[in-house]
Amino acid sequence: MKKILFIFLISGVIGGCSMEKKSDTGINPLPNFDAMWNYAQPDSTETKFAEILPLLTDSPETTYDAEYHVELLTQIARAQGMQGKFEEAGRTLETADSILTANMKTGKIRYLLEKGRILNSSGKREVAKSVFLEAYDFGKENTLDYYTLDAAHMMGIVEPPEKQLDWSLKAMEIAEASSDQRCKGWLGTLYNNIGWTYHDLKEFEKALDLFQKGYAWRKTQNNEQATRIAKWNVGRCLRSLEKYDEALNIQNELLQEFEEKQIEQDGYVFEELAELYLIKNNKSEAKKYFKLTYEYLSKDEWLQANEPERLERLKALSK
Repeated sequence: MKKILFIFLISGVIGGCSMEKKSDTGINPLPNFDAMWNYAQPDSTETKFAEILPLLTDSPETTYDAEYHVELLTQIARAQGMQGKFEEAGRTLETADSILTANMKTGKIRYLLEKGRILNSSGKREVAKSVFLEAYDFGKENTLDYYTLDAAHMMGIVEPPEKQLDWSLKAMEIAEASSDQRCKGWLGTLYNNIGWTYHDLKEFEKALDLFQKGYAWRKTQNNEQATRIAKWNVGRCLRSLEKYDEALNIQNELLQEFEEKQIEQDGYVFEELAELYLIKNNKSEAKKYFKLTYEYLSKDEWLQANEPERLERLKALSK
């Protein structure tokens, strides 16, 4: 199993607001542009968002909504920034800023978040940091949990490594305490990534606590693959804590699930079984699972490029 990348997954979560703005007459609701995001295709997303703009001013069947306009512009700017169109994104945000008023709390924090992201993407990290911090403080002051969590996440990106964990923990605290279900949707990823941070720091007890929280949370969701990854994390950490029998039980349970449900193996369960049998000096079982591990993981392009020594070791132990 691979450590889930915090930046990538969280950026995919952000913006998934279920907000829908209606006209004062209740007819022809304006589109839920957040649901239209395709982070893999910011160019087409920008085009879709731009097509909404005329509805705000040119349609007789909708009433102009200034804050909706501001929020839409912030997401157009985000799409432009993701394409490297920083000057254009800056102009879009200037337009949003010209519409902003003091009562637009959500519009203001979304403006700050996208301003910070564009600054950071264009290489102005220190300036971006001050903007993200302003967004975080503004969100805390106005109980905008969802966007405050986003700001904490972005602070974790722009801060140096020694401060990143603190911001990840702040994000987790917001998600755990919030009644906003969109915030709760971050918990699986946060438990996973903070747990791996502690594991990398060799703080295995803290890592296990986070992995167990992640597994418990995943079991409440309808995602079997993510639940298996969370369970694998627990088993992997138990090996680091030298609780080998408990770790072996978990990996065997996962192996049984793969076999019963006829799910294609990815090799990581095999790898854990191999390592555990090696520790327990069961050479025949270790060799068997190292061979299976190499068969699967040697096809992984990321491992080929980034961990060739690991693959060579697996190959050697399979013989």
